[in-house]
Amino acid sequence: PARRPYLLRALVDWIVDCGLTPHVLVDATVPGVEVPQEHVRDGRIVLNVSPAAVRGLEIGRDAVTCEGRFGGRARFLCLPMASVIAVYARETGEG
Repeated sequence: PARRPYLLRALVDWIVDCGLTPHVLVDATVPGVEVPQEHVRDGRIVLNVSPAAVRGLEIGRDAVTCEGRFGGRARFLCLPMASVIAVYARETGEG
């Protein structure tokens, strides 16, 4: 089985358990990525995936999905596993 979803889930859980804010760096040029394009810079976007910032976070085998708010508007997000470049704690950079 692919390790990436398990590692991603473990890192997000660890960061949240430490009381920190999990951020995900995404390659927005990967096919299947659904993010607000107006927030993409140089083909990348950083997303806060903390429980306070998103709803319905699902880290599945093939993709991360959730609903996030941008400018007060709810948006569906889909991040194929291949698009996730990094996961780290905003406050410390660890991840």
